[in-house]
Amino acid sequence: MPEALNLPIWFEVSSLVILTLILVVDLLLVLKRPHIPSAKESTLWVVFYIGLALVFALLMLIFADGEHAGQFLAGWLTEYSLSIDNLFVFIIIMARFKVPKQLQQEALMVGILIALVLRGIFILLGAQLIENFSWIFYIFGAFLLYTAWQQAFSKHDDADAGESRLIRYLRRHISISNDFDGAKVRTRIDGKKIFTPMLIVFIALGSTDLLFALDSIPAIFGITTSPFIVFTANVFALMGLRQLFFLLGGLLEKLVYLHYGIAFILAFIGFKLVSHALHENELPFINGGKHIEWAPDISTWTSLAVIVGSMAVATIASLIAMRRESGRQDAAPTGAPLAGSAVDRPADAPLADEETVDESGESRG
Repeated sequence: MPEALNLPIWFEVSSLVILTLILVVDLLLVLKRPHIPSAKESTLWVVFYIGLALVFALLMLIFADGEHAGQFLAGWLTEYSLSIDNLFVFIIIMARFKVPKQLQQEALMVGILIALVLRGIFILLGAQLIENFSWIFYIFGAFLLYTAWQQAFSKHDDADAGESRLIRYLRRHISISNDFDGAKVRTRIDGKKIFTPMLIVFIALGSTDLLFALDSIPAIFGITTSPFIVFTANVFALMGLRQLFFLLGGLLEKLVYLHYGIAFILAFIGFKLVSHALHENELPFINGGKHIEWAPDISTWTSLAVIVGSMAVATIASLIAMRRESGRQDAAPTGAPLAGSAVDRPADAPLADEETVDESGESRG
């Protein structure tokens, strides 16, 4: 069953109202002054949203208790970590649709707002499933374990991320211009109103995030079953995502071990969900429908430590690998051939894209 919080109703309502106002103000600022944010500006916004989340956790500690404050922190960090994975696909979408850099802030902001609405619906559905079917934790846990395996060992080929079935359907059935008209969703060409590619970008960003939510929402339900904590953790995680896009854009590809950290978090929470399901077991064909008392009940603070530790290790390992790679490049003598370059090949070996010419003068591929 979803957890009941000992929070005053006014706290929950005012929290949601204030978060909505912050999102509206943020959107208005983006609409009023479209621009490419500097690294300094992006850093300040990221720090602001992280600070806001920590203040909210402190308020949870004051008005609820340490356990629920810890659940919020663990849930927020989980969502924040998993949301970083979204950025890889967001970069591909921006490149695929050739979104002008000065319009990318607005595209991301609207896409994130769409994602929040869809996630809110998904969270309510998840809470209802948990309330009515306690065995759903087995499914959530198994799904997360499978996703962890995919994250760690499958190739991350997101080449088609921008062209989902929904996008292809829209392209076939509605008129869409080839060029952007500022941030407008509709424009007029030859006296006829048609949609701009910005509509496709908004939908691509929002729907792509929903696919990621299929992993992250079950993961956070493994930490807390309170819909309020789950939703607020999602809001705080997504609010800073736009600024992270500009701050980490070029760095993401260099964080080569990040997906292993994310995979470990997913596997840990998947195990936690299955363990919780066994501990609360009611399925008649498992242990005769009785609870399995020996199944470990992992605490919130253990979860928090594992999440922070996993991301710290993955990030530090990536930075070490990056530094070593940079050191190897600096140590290589100027003009030294790279492995597989033309200088490494025998003199009579043709280049990959070069045609060889026989004695008759005819070329051979």
